[in-house]
Amino acid sequence: MELINTLEQAVYAVMTPISDFIWSYVLFYLLFGAGIIFTVATRFVQFRLFFHMVRITFDSRSSESGISSFQALATSLAARVGTGNLAGVALALWIGGPGAVFWMWMTALVGLATTFIECTLGQVYKIHYADGVYRGGPAYYIERALGQRWMSILFAVFLILAYGFAFSGAQANTIAKGMEGAFGVPTWATGIALVILAGIVIYGGLRSVARTAEKVVPLMAIGYFLVAMYVLVVNYDQVPAMFALIVKSAFGFGPAVGGAVGYTIKAAMENGVKRGLFSNEAGMGSTPNAAATAEVNHPAAQGLVQAFGVVIDTLIICSCTAVVILLSGVYDRMLAHGGSDSMQGIQLTQDAMADHLGMFGVGFIAVAILFFAYTSILANFAYSEINLEYLAGRHGKKAVAILRPLVLAMVMIGSVATLSFVWDFADLAMGLMATTNLIAILCLFPIALRVLKDYERQRAEGIDEPVFHRKVLKNPDQVEPGIWD
Repeated sequence: MELINTLEQAVYAVMTPISDFIWSYVLFYLLFGAGIIFTVATRFVQFRLFFHMVRITFDSRSSESGISSFQALATSLAARVGTGNLAGVALALWIGGPGAVFWMWMTALVGLATTFIECTLGQVYKIHYADGVYRGGPAYYIERALGQRWMSILFAVFLILAYGFAFSGAQANTIAKGMEGAFGVPTWATGIALVILAGIVIYGGLRSVARTAEKVVPLMAIGYFLVAMYVLVVNYDQVPAMFALIVKSAFGFGPAVGGAVGYTIKAAMENGVKRGLFSNEAGMGSTPNAAATAEVNHPAAQGLVQAFGVVIDTLIICSCTAVVILLSGVYDRMLAHGGSDSMQGIQLTQDAMADHLGMFGVGFIAVAILFFAYTSILANFAYSEINLEYLAGRHGKKAVAILRPLVLAMVMIGSVATLSFVWDFADLAMGLMATTNLIAILCLFPIALRVLKDYERQRAEGIDEPVFHRKVLKNPDQVEPGIWD
């Protein structure tokens, strides 16, 4: 045991400084900066085409042979809408104060443009598989458009480690702890149930994941939204003061709480930006994997649909968590007493919901965690499958057959184990993955701009559903033959 502890400490000593450096000094500025660049380059596409974005999101056609645009959105939301929307927002509030919510909103607004760019690229360079479902994402567009296969391999490996194993185990751990705390269900029993429920879906392939996400994700999002709206209406007299607190705190004019004693604008900004980026995954390179599976007429259309996912994930669901916490007596008590370690993360969200709704609130959060984290496990596997098939090439089916039981084993282990190390490792892998993707899309975004220009030109000509042809591109031969012909 001492040897294991010594090895773990040695790994932490190497891993933690690297992870902290990447997230604090590289990704923080790279992600936010890229979002601003893409916002300006697309001429504020997220505002100009917002209503069009909403219309095509809910007007997505079904696909008999593949995966529809809405199913692809639901799959990406399954990964994005997870326990971070509940625990992560609470943690941002505890460390950065109410002002973190403001900067989370700002990050989401520029993240819309980043998501559009990367998901449009994912669509352009997708390839068709024998099962009738497209595959694509950063690994594909980095190799095809940049010609840097070594970067593609690195990205795929980082994603599989982070999403396929670390996050799947961590999400299972969150579900198991939530069910144990709310209903007294043993963690091992939750683990077995999760393995069975997840196994049924992931053994059905990407179409099975998409169909499940299409049904479950809207249900869980609407349910959570309605409960938050009830809290908002019941406490309507406190709403103006809450928004005033958020805005004032964003610029350093607010009470310090918890670990943020004397926090400044920097504390609010850093935690809000990190939470927004971690939640909506704009620029991370994960969402394009889902976007590429959609069967659409024009890449820009799916780019816009996936961009709207940022609105759902951050501007709606994360905001719901913030509202529930900020309007609760629990938050007032935290302000009065300076917070405590026990009030971090999911505990703060649970206590806040219980303050509003009593024991129903505790059970509701446990069920919300179950749905949010379960669908994340499914989407995490889908992303891993896409990237493993890329790495394995013609041996993709055999590789995925090995991956499935390994992921399910990680789900079981995650349900009964303490996974602080796994979370930290996932942060590092995700940071490296995001850095690789951001470098790529900063080089390739002119291609996405060309695609957007073609889409808007056709709409200006009165074409309601623009159709893309690869001759629009400067290098059409980089695109898979037969897809955009």
